Formats: sequence, C-alpha cells, structure tokens
Amino acid sequence: MKKIIFICMLIFMVSCGGSYIDKPKNLVSKDQMAQILADLTINDQATFMYPNANLEAGTRYVLKSHNVKPQDFIDSFKYYVIKEKMNGIAEEAQRIVLEKDPKADQYVKDELKKNGNIPNITR
Repeated sequence: MKKIIFICMLIFMVSCGGSYIDKPKNLVSKDQMAQILADLTINDQATFMYPNANLEAGTRYVLKSHNVKPQDFIDSFKYYVIKEKMNGIAEEAQRIVLEKDPKADQYVKDELKKNGNIPNITR
C-alpha cells in the first residue's frame, strides 16, 4: 500500500512540474532576439579588428538601439534556451548577418569546404 501511495505521489509531482521557467514579463520576440543576436555577432567581430575596443559598450549600444533592457534580454535568452527555441533564433540571426554582409556568406562556404565537419551552431 505504501508503494502505491508513493508511486501516485511521484506521478502527481512529475505531472505538475511541466514548465521549468515562467514566461518573462517583458519577453523579447523571436524576431527581435534574432536581430539583437546578429548585431551582437557583428559587434563581437569588431573587437577582433579593434582589440582595444570596449565590448561591453558595444553590447550596451546594441541593446539600447533595440530598446531592450539588459535584464529583459537575459531573461528572454534564458527562456528561449530552456524552451529549446534558441536554435531557430540563432539560424535566423545567421541569415541576417549573411544578408548584411554578403562576403561573410562566401567566407562561411570556404570554411565549410576547408573544415567539412563544422557544426551548424558554429557556422
């Protein structure tokens, strides 16, 4: 009898815990998140060209230009990662970067030819 009660309690507890994270109050939309990630990627690449550049200031500028508070971005990023929606957003961000810089598309294709086993996320 104790085993049956334990199993029932266990099933009840597991069924109630369906969501690991609540939807953030100021959730950034998927499209805007992709735009922000694309701009952050371009900002990150600028630090390779200008090593003394301030990455934090560039990140603040990108978020400010999209009218997104840093905490809202962090909460939305966590939400999309936990809900396993970040892969689609990252692919959209990659498409945006390639649209903004057509030379980057050729660079990615050349790198894929050189190192054919590059996973999608690192392209």
